Amino acid sequence: MEAYFDNSATTKPKGEVVDIMLKSLTDYYGNPSSLHKKGVEVEKLVKEARKQLAKSLYAKPEEIIFTSGGTEANNLAILGTIKSKKREGRKIITTKIEHPSVLNVYKTLENEGYEVVYLRIDEYGMISIDELKENLTDDTILVSIMHVNNEVGTIQPIEEIGKILKKLKKRPTFHVDAIQSFGKIKISPQKIGIDLLSVSAHKVHGPKGVGVLYIKKGTKIQPIVFGGSQETGIRSGTENVPGILGFGAAVSDFNNKIEEHIEYIKNFREKFKEKILAQVKDIKVNGHETCHAPHILNISFSGIRGEVLLHYLEQYNIYVSTGSACSSNKKSSQSHVLKSMKLTNEQIEGAIRFSFSYTNKMEEMDYAIEKIKNSVEELRMIIKR
Repeated sequence: MEAYFDNSATTKPKGEVVDIMLKSLTDYYGNPSSLHKKGVEVEKLVKEARKQLAKSLYAKPEEIIFTSGGTEANNLAILGTIKSKKREGRKIITTKIEHPSVLNVYKTLENEGYEVVYLRIDEYGMISIDELKENLTDDTILVSIMHVNNEVGTIQPIEEIGKILKKLKKRPTFHVDAIQSFGKIKISPQKIGIDLLSVSAHKVHGPKGVGVLYIKKGTKIQPIVFGGSQETGIRSGTENVPGILGFGAAVSDFNNKIEEHIEYIKNFREKFKEKILAQVKDIKVNGHETCHAPHILNISFSGIRGEVLLHYLEQYNIYVSTGSACSSNKKSSQSHVLKSMKLTNEQIEGAIRFSFSYTNKMEEMDYAIEKIKNSVEELRMIIKR
């Protein structure tokens, strides 16, 4: 049996996603910018995929900009905003626990003289609304807050932030990295007051290499990639048709079943948490008790290095993570998220992230927990020798 519990890193593409992508390579291979029949045919398919993405975000199709993934969507949101508002101020507000595709952009901007305020988080991974309010000034041009943390699953109060920003006379652009929440939590950027929102296909059983930046109509933003003016001039370059059609197919499926999927994942996580707490000793659940995503469970195993347990479980075809896959090559660095939550070094070193999907089966859960229990006991015995 296999238990793949690393769905926050990536998900397995659905069958219909693979089918349409293959068809786009063999049949729908025209350039959507071409004027002939082959191009027009593909353009219609891209438009339909755009409609599906718009529907999933309760948005308009013209507010959907395709990118090469979540990282580019985040970069475009931040750098495109900075370029368009450089005369309005040089202050940005974000958090200490953003994804590297956000934090590393801000490090670069700090070197260019921008003031970046990193909001602190509490021991549950939650920001302080009061600290946000204290730092909002007239020269604040961008507030950039992730919706769901990719390591511990804590949900930030973006609805409350949206209300606060709406009341300001000089309102900063509001960007939300929703890459981990998309498809697991219903979200309407327009209703909340979000100007820019990033999502990624491969987190929702779509293909790698394609993402979307939602840009609310009228939002100031400039391109950071130049060329043939595709995507209304915001993101030039020939469209990744296989990726876009695959993304559309993945989203079309969960548009019809999102409530069912969310409920299944939520119940799966709660049962997994209940069983592992009952069967495995000396473990700690990290993150917020109630304000958490339905699919992420982060646990620290006392006396064991998470990376050792990860590789130990591989022999049983159980796949988990020690943190963000996008920064996993930094072998020597500890999780900046868990550090910010002020966990002890032992708790940080012993942390494992389980991330679930509606495709996971209950028998996978029972199999995995039994193997985790035995593996933890074996490793602790070895360490004690």
